Amino acid sequence: MIRLLKDAFKETDIRSRILFTLGILVVFRLGTHVTVPGVDASALENLSGTGLFNLLDTFGGGALSSYSIFALGVSPYITSSIVVQLLQMDIIPKFKEWAEQGEVGRRKLNQATRYLTIVLAFVQAIGISYGFNALTGLGLVRDPGVSTYLSIAVVLTAGTMFVVWLGEQITVHGFGNGTSLIIFSGIIARLPSDIMTFYSTQIRNAGDELLGAILFSIVIVIGVVLLVVLVTYVENARRNIPVQYTKRVASSKQGALLPLKVNSAGVIPVIFASSFLMTPQIILGYFAQGSADTAWYQLLNSVFNLEEPLGAVFYTVLIVVFTYFYAFIQVNPEKVAENLQKQGGYIPSVRPGKPTEDFVSKLLVRLSTVGAIYLSSISLIPIIASNIWNLPSSVALGGTSLLIVVGVALDSMRQLEGLLSKKSYQGFIQ
Repeated sequence: MIRLLKDAFKETDIRSRILFTLGILVVFRLGTHVTVPGVDASALENLSGTGLFNLLDTFGGGALSSYSIFALGVSPYITSSIVVQLLQMDIIPKFKEWAEQGEVGRRKLNQATRYLTIVLAFVQAIGISYGFNALTGLGLVRDPGVSTYLSIAVVLTAGTMFVVWLGEQITVHGFGNGTSLIIFSGIIARLPSDIMTFYSTQIRNAGDELLGAILFSIVIVIGVVLLVVLVTYVENARRNIPVQYTKRVASSKQGALLPLKVNSAGVIPVIFASSFLMTPQIILGYFAQGSADTAWYQLLNSVFNLEEPLGAVFYTVLIVVFTYFYAFIQVNPEKVAENLQKQGGYIPSVRPGKPTEDFVSKLLVRLSTVGAIYLSSISLIPIIASNIWNLPSSVALGGTSLLIVVGVALDSMRQLEGLLSKKSYQGFIQ
């Protein structure tokens, strides 16, 4: 990785992309410390153990702790992306038509996603402001009222759209996926404070068993290292399908391979599932003040809180569903079969056309099953460990954070390798 970065900095264009990306991330980090006017962020200290607060704060890189203008982060945009992608599946014919129009249709879908993001961000902003104000004993918002909540919602919505714009700038002018890198930078920024929280909790609970606490911490570190190795291995694991071509137009095509990743969906299902849990919790915030003790509220709150047993199960189901869903978006078996047939290619022992599509679909289902089990396990292990040993809530989200950090880092490194390879080919042609 170090050699890759050294090679990347030698190229002017790639160096500019890296510095541009870092500059955008610095702007995002600065914005996480600008508190929304009319809010007393110190009132949020008592909410540091709640599921929704920790989830939003983790994805926002601590932006919620200071109730900054970027407090919502990119979660409304991710939720909107999920909704728009679901609507393309024969639910809204116009969306399906746009999805088949190539670049023009993609721009229209992106525009629809942005409009939906504005609506969701505005609703979520009012929800968390009203809900957290109730949970903090009316201490968060200094002058509660309709105009105050509306002004806070406008500021938070504008902040979300600005973060989305920053992510798009990274994608276009930088390197890597901008939205994922925004989340990545937030998690990395919180890492030192999470480590200090874990360390202080262990020392405080240890008492006379300080040696045992130190040994337990060492075991945790070893476990994290092993998980990083596992995530790196699985993210790079592939199933290569041999492909042969009937037209001998190029000798390089003979004995070609069609690579399918074991986890084709990457870390997107984890991000989707986490963001999907936020919206119901934010809606529940509207009812927190008057219905917090009712049975229906407590039931729904436990279902949508991933730190609760019911919430952990629901979270796992969401990860599994999104793994299959996004894998088939990333690798469209119908288009794979169509492209192979157009190029005169075929999979040995499999007829072109519909049989090839069915073969790829079945193989993708089997691979996605392994990917879903892997993603669910990595996400759930820290949650279970946190409940068993009463660890800090940041540890419970450690699996989700680990998957995102390692996955985004690997994807960014692959993009850098691609940019370097492109430069090498250009130099060869010249």
